[in-house]
Amino acid sequence: MEFLANDFVTIYESEDPKNIYPYTPGICVLPGGRLIATMDIGKRVDGVIVNDIGLIYISDDHGETWRMVHEFPFRHARPFLAGKSIYVIGHLDGLRIIRSDDDGETWSVYSQLTKEKESPSLKAATNVWYRDDKVYMVMETPVIKPQDFVPGGWNWEVNFGMPVLMRGNINDDLLKPENWTYAESFRFCDVVDEAALNYHGIPFYKTMLQEDQREGDEYLAQPVGWLETNVVQIMDPKHYWYDETGHTFHLFMRAHTAGTGYCAIAKVVEQPDGSMKTEVMKAPSGRDWIFLPMPGGQMKFFMLYDEQMQLYWLLSTQATDSMTRKELLGPERYNIPCDERQRLVLHFSKNCVDWCFAGIVAAGPSEKQSRHYASMAFDGEDLVITSRSGNEKASSAHNVNFISFHRVKNFRKLVY
Repeated sequence: MEFLANDFVTIYESEDPKNIYPYTPGICVLPGGRLIATMDIGKRVDGVIVNDIGLIYISDDHGETWRMVHEFPFRHARPFLAGKSIYVIGHLDGLRIIRSDDDGETWSVYSQLTKEKESPSLKAATNVWYRDDKVYMVMETPVIKPQDFVPGGWNWEVNFGMPVLMRGNINDDLLKPENWTYAESFRFCDVVDEAALNYHGIPFYKTMLQEDQREGDEYLAQPVGWLETNVVQIMDPKHYWYDETGHTFHLFMRAHTAGTGYCAIAKVVEQPDGSMKTEVMKAPSGRDWIFLPMPGGQMKFFMLYDEQMQLYWLLSTQATDSMTRKELLGPERYNIPCDERQRLVLHFSKNCVDWCFAGIVAAGPSEKQSRHYASMAFDGEDLVITSRSGNEKASSAHNVNFISFHRVKNFRKLVY
């Protein structure tokens, strides 16, 4: 099989791969063809990774060369267009956002949209969705209540994560907090009883909240949860999920199950008064529907809808070896078996449920040399992609050392 875009251009490379790591690549394409790429930089300080600085790069030659134009004080950012402006939104002590009105050459000081206690802070650069004159995107808010906290335990926030759909009018000043509306939502642990899950291997390992639950040498994982949400609408009137009023939005989330092949789903419905309410999906049988088979749903993925062909495109991480026992994995494999990060793959679908394989976008030559956590955008007949990538100098498959740019040419010809 030939790769779709294994060749790449390096946008950023760490000067100290053992201690400085690039994260959260984002990308958008301006109407004139200029490319905007974003990322944040993590630095290991006294054994702790601190990532509170983001960078913005520009390319005017289709991604062949890049120049850094701005540094901003927050992380997990994504760029998006609204009206005649470009925005970059992320978080640090709450949601923060900046704007450019000159095609990305200069940027405003950041605006604080939310405070720390109400901050969505589990995220990556996932997609945005446009309908009429509105822009929508999802951030996650971890809500850990006193009764949830286990001293010395594994309180990874995905179990307490709450996906929050945000909406703004593209003609408003989106630096102003009052110009955003946030959906009412719920936490994963409030709608899923992990003890009741059965028959589909979720969770893959026994889970725990604290170390003393371990028996012998058994491997235990953090509790099941969701994170890194994409938002789409169903456009096909024949689809079970279609809403003829246009007020239903479907959330597709990375599912942390310690296994592979599933994402998590929910939906948001706009109410007559303009508010938004998150709801659990229902199958035609009436059963609650939280987990959905998806290639690469175990890792951060990215979704786009192509109006021209009326197809959804999925950029995700391919798992090839999730059933090898953890203790027998090679030294380059990061974390547990489902955390393989070497191959970036592309699929398409007409319904967001049945995915057709389009090809391998790129793959590192070894397990440590990741191609993952990618973002993508349409650029005419091509897909442009930014990836969190590593080479032989990378600290690990997770803590990589460069951001790569890839171009899948004539992507619509991959449809069969």
